Amino acid sequence: MTASPGTDRPAPPLGLPDVARLQRRTSWVLIAGQILGGLGVPISIALAPVLATEISGTEALSGLASTAAVIGTALVSLPLAALMTARGRRPGLVLAYAIGAVGAGLVVLAATIRNFPLLLLGMAAFGAASSANLQARFAAADLAAPDRRARAISVVVWASTLGAVLGPNLSAPASRSFAGTAIPETAGPFVWAAVVFLLTGTLIGVLLRPDPLLTARALAAPAEQTREGRSLRAGFAAVKASPRARLALVTVAVSHTVMVSIMVMTPMDLGHHGAGLELIGLVISIHIAGMFAFSPLMGWLADRLGRLSVIGLAAGLLSVAALLAGTAGAGHGRSALGLFLLGLGWSAGMVSGSALLTDSVPQPARAAVQGLSDLTMNAAAGVGGAAAGLVMSQAGYGWLNAVGAALLLPMAALALFTARRHPVAAKGVSD
Repeated sequence: MTASPGTDRPAPPLGLPDVARLQRRTSWVLIAGQILGGLGVPISIALAPVLATEISGTEALSGLASTAAVIGTALVSLPLAALMTARGRRPGLVLAYAIGAVGAGLVVLAATIRNFPLLLLGMAAFGAASSANLQARFAAADLAAPDRRARAISVVVWASTLGAVLGPNLSAPASRSFAGTAIPETAGPFVWAAVVFLLTGTLIGVLLRPDPLLTARALAAPAEQTREGRSLRAGFAAVKASPRARLALVTVAVSHTVMVSIMVMTPMDLGHHGAGLELIGLVISIHIAGMFAFSPLMGWLADRLGRLSVIGLAAGLLSVAALLAGTAGAGHGRSALGLFLLGLGWSAGMVSGSALLTDSVPQPARAAVQGLSDLTMNAAAGVGGAAAGLVMSQAGYGWLNAVGAALLLPMAALALFTARRHPVAAKGVSD
Protein backbone atom coordinates (compact mmCIF):
# COMPACT_ATOMS: atom_id res chain seq x y z
CA MET A 1 0.00 0.00 0.00
CA THR A 2 0.98 3.62 -0.33
CA ALA A 3 -0.08 6.67 1.61
CA SER A 4 -3.00 8.92 0.88
CA PRO A 5 -2.13 12.40 -0.48
CA GLY A 6 -0.94 14.71 2.28
CA THR A 7 -0.74 11.91 4.87
CA ASP A 8 1.48 8.99 5.82
CA ARG A 9 -1.44 6.59 6.33
CA PRO A 10 -1.61 3.42 4.22
CA ALA A 11 -3.94 3.60 1.22
CA PRO A 12 -4.99 0.93 -1.30
CA PRO A 13 -2.26 -1.41 -2.59
CA LEU A 14 0.13 -0.16 -5.24
CA GLY A 15 0.91 -2.17 -8.33
CA LEU A 16 4.55 -2.96 -8.95
CA PRO A 17 4.93 -0.14 -11.53
CA ASP A 18 3.62 2.30 -8.91
CA VAL A 19 6.15 1.07 -6.37
CA ALA A 20 8.95 1.56 -8.89
CA ARG A 21 7.72 5.07 -9.66
CA LEU A 22 7.48 5.91 -5.97
CA GLN A 23 11.01 4.59 -5.42
CA ARG A 24 12.30 6.92 -8.15
CA ARG A 25 10.48 9.91 -6.64
CA THR A 26 11.78 9.07 -3.17
CA SER A 27 15.32 8.78 -4.52
CA TRP A 28 15.15 12.18 -6.21
CA VAL A 29 13.91 13.87 -3.03
CA LEU A 30 16.66 12.22 -0.98
CA ILE A 31 19.26 13.15 -3.60
CA ALA A 32 18.19 16.81 -3.46
CA GLY A 33 18.34 16.72 0.34
CA GLN A 34 21.79 15.14 0.31
CA ILE A 35 23.17 17.73 -2.11
CA LEU A 36 21.87 20.58 0.04
CA GLY A 37 22.64 19.02 3.41
CA GLY A 38 26.09 18.05 2.17
CA LEU A 39 27.06 21.71 1.99
CA GLY A 40 26.72 22.11 5.75
CA VAL A 41 28.19 19.00 7.36
CA PRO A 42 31.74 19.13 5.88
CA ILE A 43 32.31 22.56 7.43
CA SER A 44 32.86 20.81 10.74
CA ILE A 45 35.47 18.56 9.15
CA ALA A 46 37.60 21.41 7.87
CA LEU A 47 37.30 23.93 10.69
CA ALA A 48 36.26 22.20 13.92
CA PRO A 49 39.83 21.22 14.95
CA VAL A 50 41.10 24.72 14.14
CA LEU A 51 38.27 26.36 16.08
CA ALA A 52 38.81 24.04 19.05
CA THR A 53 42.52 24.90 19.14
CA GLU A 54 41.77 28.65 19.02
CA ILE A 55 39.25 28.51 21.87
CA SER A 56 41.02 25.99 24.12
CA GLY A 57 44.54 27.28 23.48
CA THR A 58 46.00 23.79 23.08
CA GLU A 59 46.37 21.43 20.14
CA ALA A 60 45.89 18.40 22.42
CA LEU A 61 42.16 19.20 22.61
CA SER A 62 41.79 19.88 18.88
CA GLY A 63 40.21 16.51 18.15
CA LEU A 64 37.46 16.92 20.75
CA ALA A 65 35.30 19.22 18.61
CA SER A 66 35.02 16.74 15.75
CA THR A 67 34.66 13.96 18.30
CA ALA A 68 31.75 15.81 19.91
CA ALA A 69 30.02 15.95 16.51
CA VAL A 70 30.54 12.21 16.05
CA ILE A 71 29.26 11.49 19.56
CA GLY A 72 26.25 13.71 18.89
CA THR A 73 25.54 11.72 15.75
CA ALA A 74 25.72 8.52 17.80
CA LEU A 75 23.53 9.82 20.64
CA VAL A 76 20.63 10.74 18.37
CA SER A 77 20.81 7.50 16.36
CA LEU A 78 18.61 5.33 18.59
CA PRO A 79 16.03 8.05 19.44
CA LEU A 80 15.92 8.85 15.73
CA ALA A 81 15.43 5.16 14.91
CA ALA A 82 12.65 4.93 17.50
CA LEU A 83 10.91 7.97 16.01
CA MET A 84 11.24 6.60 12.48
CA THR A 85 9.97 3.19 13.59
CA ALA A 86 6.88 4.81 15.07
CA ARG A 87 6.19 7.59 12.54
CA GLY A 88 8.35 7.06 9.46
CA ARG A 89 11.50 8.48 7.89
CA ARG A 90 10.23 12.01 7.27
CA PRO A 91 9.66 13.19 10.88
CA GLY A 92 13.01 11.76 11.97
CA LEU A 93 14.99 13.43 9.21
CA VAL A 94 13.28 16.80 9.70
CA LEU A 95 13.93 16.76 13.46
CA ALA A 96 17.58 15.79 12.99
CA TYR A 97 18.24 18.69 10.59
CA ALA A 98 16.51 21.10 13.01
CA ILE A 99 18.75 19.95 15.88
CA GLY A 100 21.78 20.36 13.60
CA ALA A 101 20.79 23.95 12.86
CA VAL A 102 20.51 24.71 16.59
CA GLY A 103 23.94 23.14 17.11
CA ALA A 104 25.50 25.33 14.43
CA GLY A 105 24.08 28.38 16.21
CA LEU A 106 25.58 27.25 19.51
CA VAL A 107 29.00 26.83 17.85
CA VAL A 108 28.83 30.42 16.62
CA LEU A 109 27.91 31.63 20.10
CA ALA A 110 30.70 29.57 21.68
CA ALA A 111 33.27 31.02 19.29
CA THR A 112 32.04 34.55 19.98
CA ILE A 113 32.31 34.25 23.78
CA ARG A 114 35.23 31.77 23.62
CA ASN A 115 33.54 29.07 25.68
CA PHE A 116 34.99 25.60 25.03
CA PRO A 117 32.30 23.49 26.79
CA LEU A 118 29.60 25.33 24.81
CA LEU A 119 31.56 24.62 21.62
CA LEU A 120 31.48 20.89 22.40
CA LEU A 121 27.75 21.03 23.15
CA GLY A 122 27.11 22.86 19.89
CA MET A 123 29.20 20.38 17.90
CA ALA A 124 27.31 17.48 19.51
CA ALA A 125 23.99 18.96 18.36
CA PHE A 126 25.57 19.76 14.99
CA GLY A 127 26.19 16.03 14.61
CA ALA A 128 22.45 15.38 14.38
CA ALA A 129 22.52 16.73 10.81
CA SER A 130 25.18 14.16 10.00
CA SER A 131 22.90 11.50 11.43
CA ALA A 132 20.15 12.67 9.07
CA ASN A 133 22.51 12.42 6.09
CA LEU A 134 23.48 8.89 7.14
CA GLN A 135 19.90 7.73 7.73
CA ALA A 136 18.88 8.96 4.28
CA ARG A 137 20.80 6.06 2.72
CA PHE A 138 18.52 3.60 4.48
CA ALA A 139 15.43 5.53 3.37
CA ALA A 140 16.60 4.95 -0.20
CA ALA A 141 16.64 1.19 0.42
CA ASP A 142 13.12 0.96 1.91
CA LEU A 143 11.39 0.38 -1.43
CA ALA A 144 14.34 -0.91 -3.48
CA ALA A 145 14.37 -4.43 -4.93
CA PRO A 146 16.89 -6.70 -3.13
CA ASP A 147 19.12 -7.03 -6.20
CA ARG A 148 19.35 -3.24 -6.53
CA ARG A 149 19.50 -2.34 -2.84
CA ALA A 150 23.22 -1.52 -2.71
CA ARG A 151 22.89 0.70 -5.78
CA ALA A 152 19.91 2.52 -4.24
CA ILE A 153 21.98 3.21 -1.14
CA SER A 154 25.03 4.22 -3.15
CA VAL A 155 23.17 6.76 -5.30
CA VAL A 156 22.04 8.67 -2.21
CA VAL A 157 25.58 8.49 -0.80
CA TRP A 158 26.87 9.77 -4.16
CA ALA A 159 24.46 12.70 -4.04
CA SER A 160 26.48 14.14 -1.18
CA THR A 161 29.43 14.65 -3.55
CA LEU A 162 28.60 18.13 -4.82
CA GLY A 163 27.87 19.68 -1.45
CA ALA A 164 30.59 17.76 0.35
CA VAL A 165 33.30 18.76 -2.13
CA LEU A 166 32.20 22.38 -2.28
CA GLY A 167 31.68 22.66 1.50
CA PRO A 168 35.33 22.70 2.66
CA ASN A 169 36.34 24.97 -0.24
CA LEU A 170 33.64 27.42 0.78
CA SER A 171 35.12 27.62 4.27
CA ALA A 172 37.55 30.41 3.38
CA PRO A 173 35.04 32.71 1.60
CA ALA A 174 32.41 31.94 4.26
CA SER A 175 34.90 32.96 6.92
CA ARG A 176 35.78 36.19 5.11
CA SER A 177 32.10 37.08 4.77
CA PHE A 178 32.07 37.77 8.53
CA ALA A 179 35.27 39.80 8.64
CA GLY A 180 34.83 42.92 10.74
CA THR A 181 31.81 41.55 12.62
CA ALA A 182 31.46 40.25 16.16
CA ILE A 183 31.47 36.68 14.80
CA PRO A 184 35.01 35.21 14.52
CA GLU A 185 35.90 34.35 10.95
CA THR A 186 36.48 30.67 11.75
CA ALA A 187 32.90 30.45 13.05
CA GLY A 188 31.31 32.19 10.06
CA PRO A 189 30.72 29.00 8.02
CA PHE A 190 28.58 27.60 10.82
CA VAL A 191 26.10 30.43 10.23
CA TRP A 192 25.83 29.22 6.66
CA ALA A 193 25.45 25.64 7.90
CA ALA A 194 22.49 26.56 10.13
CA VAL A 195 20.65 28.08 7.15
CA VAL A 196 21.46 25.07 4.96
CA PHE A 197 20.12 22.61 7.55
CA LEU A 198 16.87 24.54 7.93
CA LEU A 199 16.37 24.56 4.16
CA THR A 200 17.12 20.84 3.92
CA GLY A 201 14.67 19.97 6.69
CA THR A 202 11.98 22.01 4.95
CA LEU A 203 12.63 20.25 1.65
CA ILE A 204 12.34 16.79 3.25
CA GLY A 205 9.27 17.77 5.25
CA VAL A 206 7.38 19.03 2.21
CA LEU A 207 8.40 16.55 -0.50
CA LEU A 208 9.15 13.17 1.15
CA ARG A 209 5.54 12.03 0.85
CA PRO A 210 4.33 9.30 1.04
CA ASP A 211 6.82 8.11 3.61
CA PRO A 212 9.01 5.30 2.16
CA LEU A 213 9.35 3.33 5.40
CA LEU A 214 5.62 3.38 6.14
CA THR A 215 4.90 2.42 2.54
CA ALA A 216 7.36 -0.48 2.63
CA ARG A 217 5.82 -1.64 5.88
CA ALA A 218 2.33 -1.52 4.37
CA LEU A 219 3.51 -3.58 1.39
CA ALA A 220 5.12 -6.24 3.60
CA ALA A 221 3.56 -9.63 4.26
CA PRO A 222 0.98 -9.64 7.08
CA ALA A 223 3.29 -11.74 9.25
CA GLU A 224 5.88 -8.93 9.13
CA GLN A 225 3.50 -6.16 10.22
CA THR A 226 3.42 -6.89 13.96
CA ARG A 227 4.29 -4.04 16.27
CA GLU A 228 6.40 -6.34 18.43
CA GLY A 229 8.85 -6.85 15.58
CA ARG A 230 9.50 -3.11 15.29
CA SER A 231 10.93 -2.45 18.75
CA LEU A 232 14.53 -1.67 19.58
CA ARG A 233 14.64 -4.94 21.51
CA ALA A 234 13.59 -6.78 18.34
CA GLY A 235 16.40 -4.99 16.51
CA PHE A 236 19.00 -6.20 19.00
CA ALA A 237 17.58 -9.73 18.75
CA ALA A 238 17.75 -9.64 14.94
CA VAL A 239 21.44 -8.69 15.00
CA LYS A 240 22.19 -11.35 17.62
CA ALA A 241 20.54 -14.00 15.45
CA SER A 242 22.39 -13.13 12.22
CA PRO A 243 26.17 -13.55 11.69
CA ARG A 244 25.89 -11.46 8.54
CA ALA A 245 24.26 -8.60 10.43
CA ARG A 246 27.08 -8.72 12.98
CA LEU A 247 29.66 -8.55 10.19
CA ALA A 248 27.79 -5.60 8.69
CA LEU A 249 27.89 -3.74 12.02
CA VAL A 250 31.63 -4.38 12.38
CA THR A 251 32.26 -3.26 8.80
CA VAL A 252 30.50 0.10 9.06
CA ALA A 253 31.92 0.75 12.55
CA VAL A 254 35.55 -0.04 11.69
CA SER A 255 35.49 1.66 8.27
CA HIS A 256 34.00 4.80 9.77
CA THR A 257 36.32 4.82 12.78
CA VAL A 258 39.48 4.45 10.69
CA MET A 259 38.31 7.15 8.29
CA VAL A 260 37.31 9.64 11.00
CA SER A 261 40.41 9.09 13.16
CA ILE A 262 42.82 9.76 10.31
CA MET A 263 40.79 12.44 8.58
CA VAL A 264 40.19 14.71 11.59
CA MET A 265 43.92 15.00 12.26
CA THR A 266 44.97 15.49 8.64
CA PRO A 267 44.35 19.27 8.64
CA MET A 268 46.65 19.60 11.66
CA ASP A 269 49.36 17.48 10.01
CA LEU A 270 49.12 19.47 6.78
CA GLY A 271 49.41 22.69 8.78
CA HIS A 272 52.56 21.37 10.46
CA HIS A 273 54.06 20.92 6.98
CA GLY A 274 53.27 24.42 5.72
CA ALA A 275 49.83 23.98 4.14
CA GLY A 276 47.45 26.94 4.24
CA LEU A 277 43.68 26.91 4.64
CA GLU A 278 43.06 26.72 0.88
CA LEU A 279 45.35 23.70 0.43
CA ILE A 280 43.84 21.98 3.48
CA GLY A 281 40.39 22.56 2.03
CA LEU A 282 41.51 21.11 -1.32
CA VAL A 283 42.91 17.94 0.29
CA ILE A 284 39.76 17.46 2.34
CA SER A 285 37.67 17.98 -0.81
CA ILE A 286 39.68 15.29 -2.61
CA HIS A 287 39.08 13.00 0.37
CA ILE A 288 35.34 13.68 0.31
CA ALA A 289 35.25 13.07 -3.43
CA GLY A 290 36.69 9.63 -2.70
CA MET A 291 33.99 9.08 -0.09
CA PHE A 292 31.04 9.94 -2.28
CA ALA A 293 31.80 10.29 -5.99
CA PHE A 294 32.49 6.59 -6.61
CA SER A 295 29.80 5.15 -4.37
CA PRO A 296 27.62 4.08 -7.36
CA LEU A 297 30.54 1.92 -8.50
CA MET A 298 30.72 0.39 -5.02
CA GLY A 299 26.97 -0.22 -5.07
CA TRP A 300 27.17 -1.90 -8.47
CA LEU A 301 30.05 -4.09 -7.30
CA ALA A 302 28.21 -5.02 -4.11
CA ASP A 303 25.12 -6.05 -6.08
CA ARG A 304 27.07 -7.93 -8.77
CA LEU A 305 30.02 -9.47 -6.89
CA GLY A 306 28.50 -9.72 -3.43
CA ARG A 307 28.67 -7.72 -0.23
CA LEU A 308 31.60 -9.68 1.24
CA SER A 309 33.81 -9.09 -1.79
CA VAL A 310 33.39 -5.33 -1.45
CA ILE A 311 34.03 -5.52 2.30
CA GLY A 312 37.38 -7.11 1.45
CA LEU A 313 38.03 -4.31 -1.05
CA ALA A 314 37.29 -1.76 1.69
CA ALA A 315 39.86 -3.32 4.01
CA GLY A 316 42.51 -3.21 1.27
CA LEU A 317 41.85 0.38 0.26
CA LEU A 318 41.86 1.65 3.83
CA SER A 319 45.14 -0.14 4.55
CA VAL A 320 46.88 1.42 1.54
CA ALA A 321 45.45 4.82 2.47
CA ALA A 322 46.91 4.62 5.97
CA LEU A 323 50.30 3.65 4.53
CA LEU A 324 50.38 6.57 2.08
CA ALA A 325 49.04 9.23 4.45
CA GLY A 326 51.16 8.09 7.38
CA THR A 327 54.41 8.28 5.39
CA ALA A 328 53.64 11.43 3.37
CA GLY A 329 55.41 13.99 5.57
CA ALA A 330 55.74 17.20 3.56
CA GLY A 331 54.58 15.46 0.37
CA HIS A 332 51.19 17.08 0.00
CA GLY A 333 50.44 15.13 -3.19
CA ARG A 334 51.03 11.85 -1.35
CA SER A 335 48.78 13.06 1.48
CA ALA A 336 46.04 13.91 -1.03
CA LEU A 337 46.28 10.47 -2.65
CA GLY A 338 46.17 8.78 0.76
CA LEU A 339 43.12 10.79 1.77
CA PHE A 340 41.41 10.01 -1.54
CA LEU A 341 41.90 6.26 -0.98
CA LEU A 342 40.77 6.69 2.62
CA GLY A 343 37.49 8.08 1.31
CA LEU A 344 37.20 5.37 -1.34
CA GLY A 345 37.70 2.63 1.26
CA TRP A 346 35.09 4.24 3.49
CA SER A 347 32.65 4.24 0.55
CA ALA A 348 33.21 0.54 -0.11
CA GLY A 349 32.72 -0.35 3.55
CA MET A 350 29.72 1.90 4.08
CA VAL A 351 27.78 0.85 0.98
CA SER A 352 28.46 -2.89 1.24
CA GLY A 353 27.99 -2.95 5.02
CA SER A 354 24.72 -0.98 4.87
CA ALA A 355 23.32 -3.23 2.13
CA LEU A 356 24.38 -6.39 3.98
CA LEU A 357 22.75 -5.11 7.17
CA THR A 358 19.47 -4.39 5.40
CA ASP A 359 19.56 -7.80 3.70
CA SER A 360 20.20 -9.68 6.93
CA VAL A 361 17.31 -8.66 9.21
CA PRO A 362 13.50 -8.85 8.92
CA GLN A 363 11.69 -5.83 7.48
CA PRO A 364 9.94 -4.79 10.75
CA ALA A 365 13.25 -4.62 12.62
CA ARG A 366 15.22 -2.76 9.95
CA ALA A 367 14.75 0.80 11.20
CA ALA A 368 15.80 -0.21 14.72
CA VAL A 369 18.80 -2.17 13.44
CA GLN A 370 19.84 0.69 11.17
CA GLY A 371 19.72 3.06 14.14
CA LEU A 372 21.82 0.60 16.13
CA SER A 373 24.30 0.53 13.25
CA ASP A 374 24.69 4.31 13.23
CA LEU A 375 24.98 4.36 17.03
CA THR A 376 27.71 1.72 16.94
CA MET A 377 29.75 3.26 14.17
CA ASN A 378 29.57 6.80 15.51
CA ALA A 379 30.28 5.80 19.10
CA ALA A 380 33.34 3.89 17.90
CA ALA A 381 34.40 6.79 15.70
CA GLY A 382 33.88 9.19 18.61
CA VAL A 383 36.32 7.21 20.72
CA GLY A 384 38.68 7.02 17.76
CA GLY A 385 38.50 10.76 17.13
CA ALA A 386 39.19 11.57 20.78
CA ALA A 387 42.12 9.16 20.87
CA ALA A 388 43.41 10.53 17.58
CA GLY A 389 44.21 13.92 19.12
CA LEU A 390 46.14 12.27 21.94
CA VAL A 391 48.05 9.93 19.60
CA MET A 392 48.82 12.86 17.32
CA SER A 393 50.19 15.01 20.14
CA GLN A 394 52.18 12.21 21.80
CA ALA A 395 53.39 9.99 18.94
CA GLY A 396 52.66 11.78 15.68
CA TYR A 397 50.54 11.40 12.57
CA GLY A 398 52.45 8.37 11.28
CA TRP A 399 51.64 6.30 14.36
CA LEU A 400 48.02 7.41 14.16
CA ASN A 401 47.79 5.88 10.68
CA ALA A 402 49.50 2.69 11.88
CA VAL A 403 46.91 2.28 14.65
CA GLY A 404 44.14 2.86 12.10
CA ALA A 405 45.51 0.12 9.85
CA ALA A 406 45.70 -2.29 12.80
CA LEU A 407 41.97 -1.78 13.47
CA LEU A 408 41.22 -3.27 10.04
CA LEU A 409 42.57 -6.70 10.96
CA PRO A 410 39.52 -7.88 12.98
CA MET A 411 37.16 -6.70 10.23
CA ALA A 412 39.07 -8.59 7.53
CA ALA A 413 39.30 -11.71 9.69
CA LEU A 414 35.56 -11.69 10.41
CA ALA A 415 34.76 -11.26 6.71
CA LEU A 416 36.97 -14.25 5.82
CA PHE A 417 35.39 -16.32 8.59
CA THR A 418 31.87 -15.45 7.40
CA ALA A 419 32.73 -16.26 3.79
CA ARG A 420 34.14 -19.64 4.84
CA ARG A 421 31.27 -20.56 7.16
CA HIS A 422 28.54 -19.26 4.82
CA PRO A 423 29.85 -19.92 1.26
CA VAL A 424 26.43 -19.66 -0.37
CA ALA A 425 25.55 -16.41 1.41
CA ALA A 426 28.88 -14.95 0.35
CA LYS A 427 27.70 -14.74 -3.27
CA GLY A 428 25.11 -12.56 -4.90
CA VAL A 429 22.75 -10.13 -3.29
CA SER A 430 21.89 -12.48 -0.45
CA ASP A 431 25.13 -11.86 1.34
